Amino acid sequence: MAEIKKSVGIIINPIAGLGGRVGLKGSDGVDTVDRALALGGIPESPFRAGQALEQLLDIKDKIDVFTYGGAMGEEKLAELGFTALVVGQPKLVRTTADDTIDAVTCFKEQGVDLIFFAGGDGTARNICEIVGLEVPVIGIPTGVKIHSAVYAINPRNAGLAAREYLEGKIKGLRECEVMDIDEELFREGRVSAKLFGYMNVPDAQSRIQNMKSGGGSDKGDLAGMAGYVAAQMQPDTIYIIGPGSTTRSIMEDLGLPNTLLGVDVVKDGKLIASDVTENQLWELIKDESLEVRIIVTIIGGQGYIFGRGNQQISPRIIRRVGKKNILVAATAKKLVALKHQPLLVDTGDVDLDEELSGFIEVAIAFGQTSIYTVMS
Repeated sequence: MAEIKKSVGIIINPIAGLGGRVGLKGSDGVDTVDRALALGGIPESPFRAGQALEQLLDIKDKIDVFTYGGAMGEEKLAELGFTALVVGQPKLVRTTADDTIDAVTCFKEQGVDLIFFAGGDGTARNICEIVGLEVPVIGIPTGVKIHSAVYAINPRNAGLAAREYLEGKIKGLRECEVMDIDEELFREGRVSAKLFGYMNVPDAQSRIQNMKSGGGSDKGDLAGMAGYVAAQMQPDTIYIIGPGSTTRSIMEDLGLPNTLLGVDVVKDGKLIASDVTENQLWELIKDESLEVRIIVTIIGGQGYIFGRGNQQISPRIIRRVGKKNILVAATAKKLVALKHQPLLVDTGDVDLDEELSGFIEVAIAFGQTSIYTVMS
């Protein structure tokens, strides 16, 4: 008896993450996309989707592939050498949520075994509205925020998880949360996250990320850690301060305003740039004679230090600064909440992610640091 082929519906949100490098904290809304493009934003979703799809190349003749037209899957799959049935075409030149909804509706009607999608929390929310728990899904993280637990920790692991499921090596499923936030409030520095539902995800264990959780750090520990980091800052050195409430405490200790969800730049106790784009940041630090350091925190519950909400700190920025000049700031309580899981990096540059893997110093309290594992 001939073996029955597994089938997969593949969809790419080509504008997901477009606003990350240019500091727009997301890509929802036509106006935001226009602003991102005007600021020099470059679509990275097709590239990151390609990193995931490359993991399926060895089994491409053993699976049936369905996709949507143009940049929503057809083009990237053809580029990589996949044969796919195109179930529909985007209605306009610029794709919309309606196209995503139409695509997954068609996938569901075709009875696919897995929906493999590239996007952010908004994309996951659109898909959840149609499939709920009926069709297993795996998300390729290409957005800015990625609060939802339906995404893999990075594109390569997304591809490996999809492959293992389609090959039958993973049989179990687990219900994972689909979260999204109000981007308008987010850009104003206010986080309002909401649970929109659940989708079934192949139980690929460490290949799939956790849902982002809130802070919960002890105020005393937070203040002590902030004071310690601030006291260690050197003169004539540029400090790139990543987003988050933990890093905000450092800025408050310095008596400086901060943008909470953006990247700020400090030198000699003064704020020299606020809410910078990637290009603005590069212009500030590209002179090799300058001393530059990066201070970032951990995404609660997930463990990311790069690649979630701080895409302005791009691979070229990180390479310019160097791993030895990166400091992670987080309270012990935040580390304990990770339950011994490693810190994560997903910069979009696989080689850099490997270089960042190993160990890194984490400031946890006044006069106290911890050495913690980093994994790509």
